[in-house]
Amino acid sequence: MATGQEISAAEVAACLAGGGVVLLPTDTVYGLAAMPADEVAVERLFAIKARPVTRNLPVMICNRGQLEGLGVVVTQAAERLIASDLVPGPLTVALGFAGLDRPAWLEGRDEMAFRMPDDSFMLEVLALTGPLFVTSANKHAHDTLQTVAEIVAQLAISPDLVVDDGPRETVPSTLVNCAVDPPVIEREGVVAPATIMEILA
Repeated sequence: MATGQEISAAEVAACLAGGGVVLLPTDTVYGLAAMPADEVAVERLFAIKARPVTRNLPVMICNRGQLEGLGVVVTQAAERLIASDLVPGPLTVALGFAGLDRPAWLEGRDEMAFRMPDDSFMLEVLALTGPLFVTSANKHAHDTLQTVAEIVAQLAISPDLVVDDGPRETVPSTLVNCAVDPPVIEREGVVAPATIMEILA
């Protein structure tokens, strides 16, 4: 496991492209990232979190264009949220699929949750890698922790690369399911429900 504060986005992208799992900061909590099409890396991510493989992983993107080719249906409600001041930011949006035309790593799923983080380092990584699986860096069913030292000690297995950018808050993003009509707030987080409803009204 390599650890450091001065690791570049290019180094993170190279580790991910080589099948690694990276612990890195986002604009909310620390996350664990892996290339979605790399089955071995994804299995390792699940093992690091000790997370059941039946639980779908969320996706991070760096811009609206990275949704193209994923087969998702971007509803009017989702478009309103994407166009709002909340994106990029601590807002996760779940979308449904138009059919079977999607990448192999999304096969068998009814929905895909995505987020565009308001973090320049993370956006730089995503611009180099394309969409990534990124999930909170905590052991499954355990609390999300603030510091890298606490997180690494909690995880079942050490990540391949660790980017330490100091303590992070433990409040996750707000999750809005736009695959259903009307949309449903499925997880309350940084963004208040009233703010979401105002945008969708």
